[in-house]
Amino acid sequence: MQLYHLIAFLISVTVVLWTIPDVKTVGLKLGIVDRPNARKIHQSPVVRVGGVSIFAGTMIALLIVWRLGGFESIALSEQEILGGMILGSVGFFCIGFADDLLSLSSGSRLLMQIVVATISWFMGVQIDFLSVPFIGLIHLGWLSWPISVLWLVGMANAINWIDGVDGLAAGVSGIAAVVMLIVTLFMDQAAAALIAAALAGAALGFLRYNFNPAQIFMGDGGAYFMGFTLAGVGIIGLVKTTAMTAVLLPYLILAVPILDMSAVILSRISKGKSPFVADKSHLHHWLLKAGISQRLTVLFIYALTLWVGSLAMGFSNMPSGWGYAIAATCLLGYIAWQVYRKKQ
Repeated sequence: MQLYHLIAFLISVTVVLWTIPDVKTVGLKLGIVDRPNARKIHQSPVVRVGGVSIFAGTMIALLIVWRLGGFESIALSEQEILGGMILGSVGFFCIGFADDLLSLSSGSRLLMQIVVATISWFMGVQIDFLSVPFIGLIHLGWLSWPISVLWLVGMANAINWIDGVDGLAAGVSGIAAVVMLIVTLFMDQAAAALIAAALAGAALGFLRYNFNPAQIFMGDGGAYFMGFTLAGVGIIGLVKTTAMTAVLLPYLILAVPILDMSAVILSRISKGKSPFVADKSHLHHWLLKAGISQRLTVLFIYALTLWVGSLAMGFSNMPSGWGYAIAATCLLGYIAWQVYRKKQ
């Protein structure tokens, strides 16, 4: 089965690298660009619909793998859940892409996201229980709907919110997708692993054109798509299992964007501002204000993401999981030391 995962990854990378130049050309001709302003870091207009390639790469890879028979071993009971996940990913991409073209209001975006996430929930993309320390697994009952929707919508927006520095959202999503691929394979969740493999290929392939200095941005379409897909893989590949540690893993793997968004919301509310009004209170903004370069800022947050992901591999009890965690801790320490030196 792992051959199909490699095929999905390679096809996704290839499609993204092949289509980005054409997407960039069309975006420039149509004027679909992100223009500099007081809050943004880039100095010149940049095409903002690179998410089209991320979406196309992921979906084409999954379609080809399906045609090759990569999903044949999936039980019929799981196929509807998988369909709900794919439908939700498409829906979130469409919402973001519409915003890239038309600049929708935050209220209309949020309403559409809740509707799409609810449809996915009805199709089985559900968080049915939570793990509480010293208590164990708690079945949610009717609370499954609001908690599942909050997770799906929240992660889509969390990835969008960290997309403020060249290569940050794509790299964080790519690292998280690779970790989810490894963990879901270890837990024999082949379908979730296939989606993670395709998404990882798309995200990491996109970095070829998105790392500093970025030639193209993913836009809301790409960010919403990757955020929802990561959240969905976390549900169908990990939270659906009954092991207490597995229930916690997606929250740990995605801890960096979750904590960043949570801190920003609390900061804005404490200042009497709306949590949906953009400002410069994200982690990457604080690092840049401290005089850290864009590249080192991004590398530090990459290292953080890899570190929490390696902790997830350790807690999953996979072979050498804690060895990876020790290596990631050393890498994080080294990059943190570089950040400290630059700050001085």
